[in-house]
Amino acid sequence: MIRFSHIVNDVEATCHVVERLSVVSLSRNNRRCAIDDSTALPNIHIDPLSPEVLERLATLVPTGGALSRPARLRALGALIGGAVGDALGAPFEFGPAGQYTRRFPEPVLGGVGEMVGGGGFGWEPGEFTDDTQMAVVLAEALLRAGGFDPDAVFAAWQEWADTATDVGITTRAALSSPTWVGAAEVVHLGSGRTAANGALMRTFPLALVASSLAEPLGSWAAVMLARAQSALTHHDPAAGWGAAIAVETMRQLIHGAPFEAAIEAALALLPSEQREVFDDLLSATWTPSHHEAPSNGSVWGCLAQAVWAVRRHERFEDVLHRVIDLGGDTDTVACVAGAIAGARDGLQAIPSRWTTYTHGTAPVDGVDRRYDYADLQDLGRRLLGASPAAPAASETLAGPTEVAPGVYAASLPGAARHVAEGGDDLAVLSLCRTDGAFNAVAVRREVYVIDQSGDHNPRLDAVVIDAVDTMDAWLAEGRKVLVHCHGGRSRTGLVLLAWAMRRNGWDHGTAEDWIRDVWPRYADWNSDFVEFLSSSWPDLD
Repeated sequence: MIRFSHIVNDVEATCHVVERLSVVSLSRNNRRCAIDDSTALPNIHIDPLSPEVLERLATLVPTGGALSRPARLRALGALIGGAVGDALGAPFEFGPAGQYTRRFPEPVLGGVGEMVGGGGFGWEPGEFTDDTQMAVVLAEALLRAGGFDPDAVFAAWQEWADTATDVGITTRAALSSPTWVGAAEVVHLGSGRTAANGALMRTFPLALVASSLAEPLGSWAAVMLARAQSALTHHDPAAGWGAAIAVETMRQLIHGAPFEAAIEAALALLPSEQREVFDDLLSATWTPSHHEAPSNGSVWGCLAQAVWAVRRHERFEDVLHRVIDLGGDTDTVACVAGAIAGARDGLQAIPSRWTTYTHGTAPVDGVDRRYDYADLQDLGRRLLGASPAAPAASETLAGPTEVAPGVYAASLPGAARHVAEGGDDLAVLSLCRTDGAFNAVAVRREVYVIDQSGDHNPRLDAVVIDAVDTMDAWLAEGRKVLVHCHGGRSRTGLVLLAWAMRRNGWDHGTAEDWIRDVWPRYADWNSDFVEFLSSSWPDLD
């Protein structure tokens, strides 16, 4: 094991080998786009803030490339998984090991789940912290500038820090400088220690930008964007290389690489001095209990614990449970673990009891903007070079209609009207975007499921289990449950059928006879839903 007190700070490689590739060039005013086949990229080991690197990064914008639908959901999983981990870990920050399990010995499938808020800074339930705030500010700065502009990013972070509830020591010291030029180095010369996890925690939006770019440009972008943003506040090269490992690992996972292959591909890009350290920390044999394991307040310990948790646990929720239970800087290590696990598992594998309540604010152009689950999805789409989700066509009022004791079905307009008119105290299970129609409902879920066949729902199993488990948990608590999608037809039918089949031991045919009788609005046009219910459910549960 390398002793961390002996790590040499200055390990920047000096080689100047370049690779020739096609680079997407975009004019700084975003008015024209062209392909320059003659552009050569600097080697990834040189100074990430050198003029030649910044020239390339300034025109590095998401292209909306040929990502498959499952890959796009893995990309959204990385962005939202990071925010979810941050919010879930926030109440336990700087506490002892095992406190998550002591508070939640079993998963809380009912009520509002485990998003309880609190902690040292009094976070709201589901509120993300400085980790995701900085990530969102970074993402918005990239999108506004049409590439990485250190002046724009540094100024945006300074604006954020002026009113932020929590700012890391190293980050605040650097941002107190009037300019980014030399700011991080001055802080490092004063403290000698700038390999904290603050540059790692905010990187997950970069994985989306890099994943939208063709190879080998994508891997170059992952490394250099991560290192460049890190160097603005954290001078120690280890901080930048740790961030680069995380972003490239996420990019690989988004593209479908197996976890071990993704880690190895990221490590292969490091200079030898850094690889010697990170190889040991990110090996399959490393555990947090090792007697020389670094603190998760450092880039080494935070990344090592996050990778350990993802490697050892197949389910997203188990990853966060176990990594928060390690104690210490729980919001940040859960943020990093959540982003990596989300890139591996995809958005649909993240429990809706967490995604629904995740939210926070960040300043954009001088105005504090609130980001909720839908806003984060739209930010992810923009980082992938796509447009935010378009509003769905209007639908007719339907329901709520009681289809079983305590269970109601509706269309979105029907459910929204019922709630707006002060209807019964219902727990609302939404299977579509709601545009905030139920934000005032204390107990609710918003489940991500698309009413199209093909590869639109790669984790339909996780979606249905999540929805049905939620219904049963709410009913056990004595709540009335309202299930709806946009039109109240196909997705509403999917979940009601799955719930009835599991609860009553029915086969698919019997359940369909029931739902056509109690909810004639049901439609079976989605062949994937029908196939899933008739051949897979409920045996997979």
